[in-house]
Amino acid sequence: MLNGVIDFSLPICYNRQMIVRKQYLDRISPFIDKDIVKVITGVRRSGKSVFLRQLMDQIESSKTIYFNFEKTQNESFWTNSRKLDETIQEFIRRDDEKTYIFLDEVQLVQGWEIVVNSLRASFDVDIYITGSNAQLLSGELATYLAGRYVSIEIYPFSYKEFLENSPGASFEDYLTVGGMPMASDFLDSPEARKNLLEDIYDSVLLRDVISRNKIRDTDLLNRLLIYIFSEVGHVFSANSLSKYFKSEGRKVSTDTILNYLHACEQAYLMSRVTYQDALRKKILNVNDKVYVIDHGIREALLESNIADIERVLENIVYYELLRRGYKVTIGRNGEKEIDFIAQKAGYVEYFQVSYLLQSAETREREFGAYRGIDDNFPKFVLSMDALNFSQRGIVHENIEKWLLE
Repeated sequence: MLNGVIDFSLPICYNRQMIVRKQYLDRISPFIDKDIVKVITGVRRSGKSVFLRQLMDQIESSKTIYFNFEKTQNESFWTNSRKLDETIQEFIRRDDEKTYIFLDEVQLVQGWEIVVNSLRASFDVDIYITGSNAQLLSGELATYLAGRYVSIEIYPFSYKEFLENSPGASFEDYLTVGGMPMASDFLDSPEARKNLLEDIYDSVLLRDVISRNKIRDTDLLNRLLIYIFSEVGHVFSANSLSKYFKSEGRKVSTDTILNYLHACEQAYLMSRVTYQDALRKKILNVNDKVYVIDHGIREALLESNIADIERVLENIVYYELLRRGYKVTIGRNGEKEIDFIAQKAGYVEYFQVSYLLQSAETREREFGAYRGIDDNFPKFVLSMDALNFSQRGIVHENIEKWLLE
């Protein structure tokens, strides 16, 4: 027992002071001590366990119980949820004080959702859980908790967090290193960083995609994901992917491709983004675009982020908008495309992303995409230019400065 915490896991080792994930703490703070299970989701190794520890520090309760189910000493609970329930109940009943329960990577425990619901309904507890699969922490939770939970997704480091974690680093570093928290420990060791990020990718693939979904054709899955990572920011369809694999000598049905893509989305490896009619505000039933959870992993797999700079910048902006709490779609304005329409609580912002606006033709393409959209919501063009090219009420910003706002 340490500072009132019963810890059934080996302590997390801190090689240095970890940065405080303040935006997530602010987002979850209103729900502390409320009769709502707090669910923290996100891709494996994005910092969920460290965030739980930060939450525990913020709450400062004298009666806290913590499990990290990835630790080997907790394997006995994986197939014995009754034992987990009895262990927690024994601690709860020691006195009448409110108990704070933190269950890390809870999806490893079979029947965990029954335990969580029973504890919530039977005792004075405040429960926080983390998991690395969206399906597990939505469908099953919805069945047992019927709206009595709130979900917060943890993303890899933003550019601002990356700089806080790596003083002296540059935006060029961020373009290649990415946002996985451990990757910035290897800022000056490209080969070691590549090995680390490849290991994270393999771990997510094996544990959160292949094992959970019982996928047999792992070679096809890996080929599909490499294709997705290489085509980030491009329009795609399951039918076009099926034709691509056929040209590679692999006969693959569109249903198989859709199932594999869904499994990868559930493991937070990627996101498919739908189109929206920018004038009529209707979702369009056309092909999606795809973005990947961390451009650093993309660099480790393909070594082409600088060569594909425009699409990588687009990927970075997309996930930054998600971090800021926006729902994001892609805009269709007649024959023109708007990179992102970001919406939150009735408020809308439009974004075009370009590498440089050096030519008049590029400026016309980026600013002209907004022609005919006459609402009063802000419209932005983001690029790496130092000069300000704002025009006709459309704001041009340097992308690095925008990321630090």
